[in-house]
Amino acid sequence: MEYATPMTLLQALILAITQGITEPFPVSSLGHAVLLPSLLHWSLDQHSPFFLPFLTMLHVGTLVALAHVFWSDWVGIIRGIGGLDGTRGRTQALHLCIRLVVATIPAVIIGGLFEHHLRAIFATPLAVASFLTLNGVLLLATEWRLKRTSSPTLRDIAQLSLKDAFIIGCWQCLALLPGLSRSGATINGGLTRGLSALAATRFSLLLAQPIILAATAKETWQMRHLSLSTSIIEQSLIGAVIAGLTALICSRLLLRFFNEEDNKALTPFGIYCIIAGIGSGLWLAL
Repeated sequence: MEYATPMTLLQALILAITQGITEPFPVSSLGHAVLLPSLLHWSLDQHSPFFLPFLTMLHVGTLVALAHVFWSDWVGIIRGIGGLDGTRGRTQALHLCIRLVVATIPAVIIGGLFEHHLRAIFATPLAVASFLTLNGVLLLATEWRLKRTSSPTLRDIAQLSLKDAFIIGCWQCLALLPGLSRSGATINGGLTRGLSALAATRFSLLLAQPIILAATAKETWQMRHLSLSTSIIEQSLIGAVIAGLTALICSRLLLRFFNEEDNKALTPFGIYCIIAGIGSGLWLAL
């Protein structure tokens, strides 16, 4: 059976831009993907087979963008593990690689067991609006608490312990609830483990790439029997390019912003999530 998409090109562009912005920013890409069609009264079934190729290509676009931003990091890891940068380079590469693996494990286990159940229960627009509001509260609460602690701040990812990485990975599991941001949760986790805002953001965006790659591989496998129309293919390719370019710009802006605003880095995102969550909830309820 060949599937054709009822999604317009304008809708595809809006969703792609939204994905590119919200994937790196700590404001929940999944939450916006659920809320936006409801707020704009789009009759769009994101669980239908036609939408899967588009979603997959959005992930491909954002993955390529993040990989480009962190290209030197991944090259360093590969060179280090391969022994091309000497003993010290190999030690540093293995240190980072092992911590990324450890931080990924909780989301893989919990997500594999409960992801579909949680999203089936909570992926309604009103529930998502509530979780988006909670996401903003968590961002502000973390920043407020850190300002009142006298614990030393780790300035480098290289200082993360295995325990730190695992705890950050547990924070990442919060993103299984639509409206709670994956990047927001992992940045929160990094900050609570003593990382600076910039270091926490770098680790969060590095950690995002294995998760996005796994999701892309899973979605690609699910599409293996689909016969796609030309319109789906065209919209998916356009979506990938737009999402990728947007994610590239936003990732660089986010890193620059967190480098300059270490003390109040989460405040604007927290305020936005609270306003957007409450506003969306009231709009949907009324």
